[in-house]
Amino acid sequence: MALTTAPNPTPPARETVRASAKSRRPGRTRHGEGLAGYVFLSPWLLGLMAVTAIPMLLSLYLSFTNYDILTDLSDVEWVGLANYERMFTADPSYWHAVQVTLSFGLIAVPLKLAAALGVALLLNRAWRGVGLFRGLFYLPSLLGGSVALAIVWVSMFNRDGAFNSFLSLFGIQGKPWVNDPEWSLETLMVLAIWQFGAPMVIFLAGLKQVPTELYEAAAVDGAGKLRQFVNITLPMLSPVIFFNLVLETINGFQGFTSAFVLSNGTGGPVDSTLMYTLNLYITGFTELEMGYASAMAWVFLVAIALITVVFFSTGRFWVHYSDGDGN
Repeated sequence: MALTTAPNPTPPARETVRASAKSRRPGRTRHGEGLAGYVFLSPWLLGLMAVTAIPMLLSLYLSFTNYDILTDLSDVEWVGLANYERMFTADPSYWHAVQVTLSFGLIAVPLKLAAALGVALLLNRAWRGVGLFRGLFYLPSLLGGSVALAIVWVSMFNRDGAFNSFLSLFGIQGKPWVNDPEWSLETLMVLAIWQFGAPMVIFLAGLKQVPTELYEAAAVDGAGKLRQFVNITLPMLSPVIFFNLVLETINGFQGFTSAFVLSNGTGGPVDSTLMYTLNLYITGFTELEMGYASAMAWVFLVAIALITVVFFSTGRFWVHYSDGDGN
């Protein structure tokens, strides 16, 4: 009689050990991945704390003191809301800087966005060499708010600059634009408008997303180019317009380099280019009133935040978001 041997079953204890080991491995993997993530993030977190968070909290504290840079932090005097009271009631230069900054932002930002959109519409075509023109128009934005660009701009608009030489070809008498209180701020506005490359590229990307079927249907219905622009292009581009409007408004109010270079750090001539940030710099680093300058910085931060809130609150009335089918 043949004998058959049944396979030996795996001991229950060994199966339990294997199952428990398998159940622990995913948890250990996730823990290791999380730890590795924090290790890679640690340089950024350290930079955030050392360069942004701690200085911001310190400036908030200093805004309630009379700190003047030369005094040790342990010896500063707490003055409460005196800096803010002085700012709103007893400092005419502060309100003049607010007026100059608002004038700059309300004029330069819309014109810059209009120029960017107009050039984007021209370049949104399959022309030969259109890529070269896109790069040339974007080039000024690469220079940004550099000191070298501001110096070149000042030399161009001096009495003997290139702009006056161009006007003389038509028999027009030029003037020292950067030294004339009536035109110095406008000179800065022209510089800001000329750097429309960044919003232009964003507008171009938005125009590429507008379905061509909408224009074809509108043309069949007899709509002209202007009506297509008003009823199709602008509504479809409204999210992009909103994005550019928020960013350029913040950047416009933060303008500093060109005003500093043009006025040699004084806000002249006759305080005509005294932007808010330049006034803050003069208060903190020239007059050494760092406590008062910190209060100005926090008011500026709150004002920018409120403007952004207004944009987002009113955006729902004119910003239109389409679905994946272009509806």
